[in-house]
Amino acid sequence: MSVTATAAPGGTPVLEMRNISKTFGSTRALSNVSITVFPGEVHALMGENGAGKSTLMKVLSGAHKADAGGTILVDGQPVVAGDPIKAKANGISVIYQELSLAPNLTVEQNMFLGAEPSRAGVLDRSDTRRRAEPILKRLGVGFGPSSQVGQLSLGERQMVEIARALTTNARIIVMDEPTTSLTSRETDRLFEVIASLKSQGIAIIYISHRMEEIYQLADRVSVLRDSTYVGTLNKADLSASKLVSMMVGRDLSSFYKKEHHSAGGEQRTVLSVRNIDDGRRVHDCSFDAHAGEVLGIAGLVGSGRTELARLIFGADAKKAGNLFLEGKELAIAGPRDALDAGIAYLTEDRKGLGLFLDMSISENINIGVIGSDAKAAGVLDFAQAKTRAARAVTSLAIRTKSTSINAGALSGGNQQKVLIARLLETRPKVIILDEPTRGVDVGAKSEIYRIIDELAQNGIAIVVISSDLPEIIGIADRVLVMREGRIAGEVTGSKDHPIDQEAIMAFSTGSATSDAEKSKKDGNQP
Repeated sequence: MSVTATAAPGGTPVLEMRNISKTFGSTRALSNVSITVFPGEVHALMGENGAGKSTLMKVLSGAHKADAGGTILVDGQPVVAGDPIKAKANGISVIYQELSLAPNLTVEQNMFLGAEPSRAGVLDRSDTRRRAEPILKRLGVGFGPSSQVGQLSLGERQMVEIARALTTNARIIVMDEPTTSLTSRETDRLFEVIASLKSQGIAIIYISHRMEEIYQLADRVSVLRDSTYVGTLNKADLSASKLVSMMVGRDLSSFYKKEHHSAGGEQRTVLSVRNIDDGRRVHDCSFDAHAGEVLGIAGLVGSGRTELARLIFGADAKKAGNLFLEGKELAIAGPRDALDAGIAYLTEDRKGLGLFLDMSISENINIGVIGSDAKAAGVLDFAQAKTRAARAVTSLAIRTKSTSINAGALSGGNQQKVLIARLLETRPKVIILDEPTRGVDVGAKSEIYRIIDELAQNGIAIVVISSDLPEIIGIADRVLVMREGRIAGEVTGSKDHPIDQEAIMAFSTGSATSDAEKSKKDGNQP
């Protein structure tokens, strides 16, 4: 579905934040930041991790008190800052990325948690139900007030959070990365609800790293960089080049890194995949990956891209097919065999299947090779592990004060670089990167592109799976396109002729095949 944002209405702003500053000790988190939000608009807030977005919203919600000199106005009237209760009373509600619902309670209990209707000091359950039902009907949800939250999907829980905001007659709703854990259908439903809230005059402050969502939803976009306000763009002025330049301080031409040089017909084949098949999601796939090349794999969700990568890495069992590394056939029964052979795989689910979030950065980087540090009698050389981790932090520009910090405390981009560091310590000849920039900010994306380019310059064969077409086009030398578990086609480009996005979509949707068949049919007609 598509939601078309309209121009921000004029008149009195529903919210003005003027010259907001915030310091924590010697750290300046915000420096004279000002934004204005109108009723009935989606106002996107963008910037790298650490730019100050969350701090600004916590000041708005009353969780933090701004430094002296700043002012917050709702409907043109100054409000008391630093008081969450008064912020709610003023119609301000924040839905954080990590939902704060009680799964063992019902929907209506969560909606009024802490503000339960009562009569003569006794909880009035009938009034709770009476007030909850029209709000849920207003949102068009498929569950009722008595549904237990723990039985709802993530998308439905997101709706409960919105319903809870509406119980306070919220006029300004902040949504922080609301689609991170949602399915495509749940995201579409959320966008429909946002459009409905807009039509009712509610202002939405929308925080997201996903530019396609910003293009679809936002009436205006304000950008923060290094704790300061950079500027605001109207919908008509939005473009990737402008947003990237505002967020990272440089233009889009230097964003995607492709300084490695393809050797053309003289390329050395590192990985050969022949007729690999799992009998379910992947069917008869064959391709070659070359030294010093970035090979992209594109396709719609469900096309079999991740399943193909897992078959190559041995994470799933193949039914048929052969793998060759530098001409030698491999017998891969599991991931350990793949790693020993020189094939590394970066999972798309870094938190669920990649990182050990409660272990240190050093432990995460070293976990695949720590056994090689064993001294006599099996005693591990922890000094060597510490040196290895420190070297990785420097070379990959992982932002951390110490390698002893738990990986779970890092931003998404730095977590991804820790995983890449772990893979590189296995000295791979082939690296398969599945959605390497999912859930990371623009600055971290640029750094990951730099790492990919440098690996290719060092002769490693890189395979990148991505749903982000501009990303694939920007970093890949050629692109394989999957559809329904098969490789539907290959799209190549050059310095003078970039990879064609329309050609990728044609293979993804099947229209390229259909056109070819139509031409063949027409050519056979008398």
